[in-house]
Amino acid sequence: MIELWRGSCNQWDCDEMGHMNVRVYAEKQMEGLAAFSAALGLPNPFSPRAASTLRPVDQHIRFIAEVLPGKPVSMQGCVLSATDTEAVLYQALLHADGRPAAVFRTRVSHIDTAEFEPFPWPKRARDKLSALTAPHPAETAPRSIDPDASGLAVHDITYERLKACGVRQIGKGAVPVQHLDAHGLMSAPWFIGRVSDSVPNLLYEWRNRVGQRQDGRRMGAAVLEYRLRYHRYPGAGDLMEVYSGLGGVDGKTHSLIHWIMDPATGLPWATAQATAISLDLDARKAVAAPPEMLAELERLAPRGLSI
Repeated sequence: MIELWRGSCNQWDCDEMGHMNVRVYAEKQMEGLAAFSAALGLPNPFSPRAASTLRPVDQHIRFIAEVLPGKPVSMQGCVLSATDTEAVLYQALLHADGRPAAVFRTRVSHIDTAEFEPFPWPKRARDKLSALTAPHPAETAPRSIDPDASGLAVHDITYERLKACGVRQIGKGAVPVQHLDAHGLMSAPWFIGRVSDSVPNLLYEWRNRVGQRQDGRRMGAAVLEYRLRYHRYPGAGDLMEVYSGLGGVDGKTHSLIHWIMDPATGLPWATAQATAISLDLDARKAVAAPPEMLAELERLAPRGLSI
């Protein structure tokens, strides 16, 4: 493992649940990716002048222990595997005592910045990729989501499928210039950020009713695991719509499938799967939703989508 980042959680990094928002986790991961590129012997790939860059194409995140305001955190990482143009990188965000807060398993593509096409690693990077390769630590392995499962082909991710499943739109907007990366496309953390901002339109009232069924507890949610498939990266002004359906229910957890769509072309920007729990905001413990509330959840978010 090599050190990639060190800092802390600020109050403004946190959401209505009182812990660091998922988008901020992803922002720390991207900062760590910049340090990773330096360790691979690459010139700064996140500079506007770079001839090539690294771009996430498939990412698994496991959230293990909440990061709360004021808490110091750091990041370490290694290489899990590599091909001629891609690598699977492991990044662990750690609490001060060494406990993992979250771990990222990200497949990145080395691409040119002119056409955004895959670009072979230079020899110095291939040598470093080999030297930094290590196995995935067993204690932080994926649990509820298989990061290697084959996903839908892009031509199967359609508005017709959404309509057939009866899935509702929960988010809508356009990409502002302040969300762009150095190469003029939306920065990767804003994909998960868009979903996070949209989910209350689906679950805010449902969570309140779960709390009422639990002796009036203040109820929120926490995501335990995530997988994102980045199909295309939008630019400034591009429109985005978020649709969400139920993936399944297992004990105290429920899984949601999110599609981020481009209404101008009918094509997907990204698809994602998230495993979450209902969270007692005072006890900071998971709460099982009553069976009748799970039936209501399926009415709000019909099944039928996949990643």
